[in-house]
Amino acid sequence: MSETRFENIRKVRLEKLERLRELGINPYPSKARKLQKNQEIIDNFDKFKDQKVVVTGRIMSWREHGAIVFCHIKDDSGTIQLFIKREELGETNSDEQNLGYADLHLLDIGDFIEASGVVGKTVRGEISITPQKIRLLSKSIRPLPSEWHGIKDEELRYRQRYVDLILNDEIRTLLKKKAIFWGSMRDFLNEKGFLEVETPVLENTAGGADAKPFVTHHDALDIDLYLRISMGELWQKRLMVAGFEKTFEIGRQFRNEGISREHLQDYTQMEFYWAYANFEDSMGLVEEMYKYIAEKTFGKLNFKIGDFEVDLGKPWERLDYQQIVLEKTGVDVLVASEDDIRAKLDELKIAYDKADLKGRLLDLLWKSIRKNIAGPAFLTGHPVDVSPLAKRDEKRPKLTERYQIILAGSEMGNGYSELNDPLDQAERFAAQQKMRDAGDSEAQMHDADFVRALEYGMPPVTGFGVSERLFSFLADKPIRETVFFPLLRPEEKQ
Repeated sequence: MSETRFENIRKVRLEKLERLRELGINPYPSKARKLQKNQEIIDNFDKFKDQKVVVTGRIMSWREHGAIVFCHIKDDSGTIQLFIKREELGETNSDEQNLGYADLHLLDIGDFIEASGVVGKTVRGEISITPQKIRLLSKSIRPLPSEWHGIKDEELRYRQRYVDLILNDEIRTLLKKKAIFWGSMRDFLNEKGFLEVETPVLENTAGGADAKPFVTHHDALDIDLYLRISMGELWQKRLMVAGFEKTFEIGRQFRNEGISREHLQDYTQMEFYWAYANFEDSMGLVEEMYKYIAEKTFGKLNFKIGDFEVDLGKPWERLDYQQIVLEKTGVDVLVASEDDIRAKLDELKIAYDKADLKGRLLDLLWKSIRKNIAGPAFLTGHPVDVSPLAKRDEKRPKLTERYQIILAGSEMGNGYSELNDPLDQAERFAAQQKMRDAGDSEAQMHDADFVRALEYGMPPVTGFGVSERLFSFLADKPIRETVFFPLLRPEEKQ
């Protein structure tokens, strides 16, 4: 729509707004008398036939035919037709705030209205309501885009997500499924005896993941703080020290990293911690949980994700980190030097930073392999270099008791037997700090208080975390499409 046409439409609507006020009609009342949802009437027509109902919704279509108007209104449940007759509606009544037939021209597509009338069917068989009263609930000043064409520009769709959601029922349905996704995960963990907890979002030390944090400032304390980069991993493990045995948290976390089909900067994550269990126990629980969530959210276990066909119902494959990297690249992760790994990355044309140490280099090498694995699979046997918080494998001390879930070429969850040896943990924090000092902004910070907590003793614990990336993959949508309001640059001033 051209700017001139838009301004003309807006001007006409503002004139209608003024005329409504002259008639004594409040265009923005504070309350509506909604008794039924649109879809409820459609689904239970026999019950509501010839009965009086009161519905509300946004006008989505308007077609006049002599002394009759066909109008569709949309609420959160669906769309229903109003079959408006001149003789049924009467005249405008400012005392009751009802609009008469003669003043219906003051309504537009996009307005919210309340309609009271009798349920029936038109000659063509469409379930409809014949209103005896119509009240304006909110006057729309801006015209909606064509419902058929919607908003095509992706950035504009995200910037004006509220308009996109008016017109795009597919995305509305998807985002409702996302609520089911997290609700089913919460239900599953509650049923398994886990306690939901809340841990700090603002931290003195950002810990629990390899990621660059956002920094903010606390005025009252005059200190810089970090927005958390994990779902309270080090805090939940402090709770294990305190004697809690099963905890989980679902909440927002923040990572100052790039934007891609798979990555957001602020997103929802779940992490659980389970005392007296190890990573093998965790894998069994997580596989059961993923199947439960998929069934509850999507009603199936088979998914088409990009070019991959993924069946969560089949036996989940086990992949050994050392073996698969050796098989695909010829690099033995346990004996290769940093120069060996850099040479292989150069050969594969994979970019890396000159300051990257062995752990980061190995991770880049592995990710080049991962993108071709359909899964579902558990990747196990990670080297200590890439797992600063995981317990060592007792039989292979250069490896850890860690696993990652691989689906459609991406990581879809990370868990391990948690490191509870305070001396080992202190050494690994020191190694991570060395990486930070060398310029690796994603290396983990040294958390002296967490080491102190471990010195009081933490029982054997397994932990696991998964983000909303899992939902976006199962839905086969870019992750920004599966959030209500993706982060965008500030809109340029007009």
